[in-house]
Amino acid sequence: MARGPLALQLWISLCLVLVLRARCFYLPGVAPQDFQNGAPLNVKVNKLTSTKTQLPYSFYSLPYCRPEHIIDSAENLGEVLRGDRIENSPYEFKMREPQLCTVACRIILNAKTAKEFKEKIDDEYRVNMILDNLPLVVPIPRPDQENSLVYQHGFHVGLRGQYAGNKDEKHFVNNHLTFTVKYHKDPMTESARIVGFEVKPFSVRHEYEGEWSGKTRLTTCDPHAKRMVTSSESPQEVEDKMEIIFTYDVDFQESDVKWASRWDTYLLMADDQIHWFSIVNSLMIVLFLSGMVAMIMLRTLYRDISKYNQLETQEEAQEETGWKLVHGDVFRPPVNSDLLCVYVGTGVQFFGMILVTMLFAVLGFLSPSNRGGLMTAMLLLWVFMGLFGGYASVRLYKLFKGTEWKKISLKTAFMFPAVVFSIFFVLNALIWGEKSSGAVPFGTMFALVFLWFGISVPLIFVGAYVGFRKPAIEDPVKTNKIPRQVPEQAWYMNPVFSILIGGILPFGAVFIELFFILTSIWLHQFYYIFGFLFIVFIILIITCAEITIVLCYFQLCSEDYFWWWRSYLTSGSSALYLFLYAAFYFFTKLDIKKPVSGALYFGYMLIASYSFFVLTGTIGFYACFWFTRLIYSSVKID
Repeated sequence: MARGPLALQLWISLCLVLVLRARCFYLPGVAPQDFQNGAPLNVKVNKLTSTKTQLPYSFYSLPYCRPEHIIDSAENLGEVLRGDRIENSPYEFKMREPQLCTVACRIILNAKTAKEFKEKIDDEYRVNMILDNLPLVVPIPRPDQENSLVYQHGFHVGLRGQYAGNKDEKHFVNNHLTFTVKYHKDPMTESARIVGFEVKPFSVRHEYEGEWSGKTRLTTCDPHAKRMVTSSESPQEVEDKMEIIFTYDVDFQESDVKWASRWDTYLLMADDQIHWFSIVNSLMIVLFLSGMVAMIMLRTLYRDISKYNQLETQEEAQEETGWKLVHGDVFRPPVNSDLLCVYVGTGVQFFGMILVTMLFAVLGFLSPSNRGGLMTAMLLLWVFMGLFGGYASVRLYKLFKGTEWKKISLKTAFMFPAVVFSIFFVLNALIWGEKSSGAVPFGTMFALVFLWFGISVPLIFVGAYVGFRKPAIEDPVKTNKIPRQVPEQAWYMNPVFSILIGGILPFGAVFIELFFILTSIWLHQFYYIFGFLFIVFIILIITCAEITIVLCYFQLCSEDYFWWWRSYLTSGSSALYLFLYAAFYFFTKLDIKKPVSGALYFGYMLIASYSFFVLTGTIGFYACFWFTRLIYSSVKID
């Protein structure tokens, strides 16, 4: 009898342990850290960034205060590619112990260092710091809403201004920082977790009496006299032989924000209502169009197939019109079929990468606290999706009666990556020439080449081998020996015209979301509405498929059977509109003056547009491939 209650107790204990363990589960690398009173807090410095140049620099590329030993934090692949350089700093905080006017260091500028500061101030560079994996932000009140703040990444190196009554513009450096560390206290243990890291920068020409020594007291801010720095102080000018004293205050504020919600303030988007409304509006239009297209297609096709299958006499059969006429040529292999196979395989590889990345992002695995996680995940997924890329390209190649599967595999493995890598290598050389920290080091370049040659290429060959071993896909109708002549087409069925028209709808489905993505990349803002992006991605797939099917149907009805390449290019042409929109965004939203920065922007947008072409083209191709096989297998052919 005793065994029953004992077993029940064990079962309950096990369940409790599992529940408690489940509550303690966090995604790798983002577990909370508890700090007791007086515990040291490690403030780290990251790169200097500018939206005007898009060239990041290491924090210590400027003559800022340095710790005794500069220690680099280990960066992941994504962080290195983003140009992050995370190092320790001279700022020393202790948990819940406020500091007033702590002197970090004193420097005397020379002509070279003064010039460096002036250049960074002119280019509006910002200093980025990190505390407990939270980026440093500057809270700015929103002019349109009371008691509402917008958070900007990092603080400006300095500013330009004029003295009263003087027309000469001077450069001033932000040399006093008032930090605010927000924490959430645990009432049970008295320990605290950091939930916010803010700063207000000031430019102050510090003054002191007598000669400078390690114990000199400043008269402009003094912890003993409780004298604090205010914005009314005379600012610190940047000139040759100028003395600059760097100081900081630290204030600790208790916050109701829990640790799990600490990123919410960073991820709140400005004027979000307009954005949400415009996205929903765009989705409604696209869904309406999709519904219309689907309805027309189903009704027209149903009527066509019924009519063709009811043809009774031989005379009626000879008077066939429309798409049934080209049944003997519709599955004839296209020109440059090898190239089409390569592009389709690459598109499948890209589609797999985007889909899995989106799913991970929607489920919260790629949180913004994991810097560089998104880029690392995309690179690794691209490499492993080579398996599907090789399989898809060789399956199509075998349909075209091809036998040299190794040649196609090799082209699939090298064509798209070689183009992207070449552009990337040229851009990296330009960044290197500017001595920016954004330049990818040789070791990382080697790692990328290893991922490509060591993992991606073999996987493509494995996928291709599996694809070639499988029996070839059978065409639903036989192909005639002699190709049929294509009649003269109407102007609106001109290949170039119909291809360009086909790209408008898929681009229209994504262009509002594209605005947010470009803003997050080039204006250094957070982007974290992956749920919405996933919906837009699904709508992009539907739109690409439907517009290609409709135009393919019209093409076949006008007895033009060259649909293979046209189906790929129809939806793929949306990449042209993406690149044109990127150019429009460059001239209207960005303030980039340097030729190198302009080349970087257009170089990276060219890679993005090329990738978008491969992705949308493949979606359109497969939709049309499925559609043609479906309609020709559903009619009786004598």
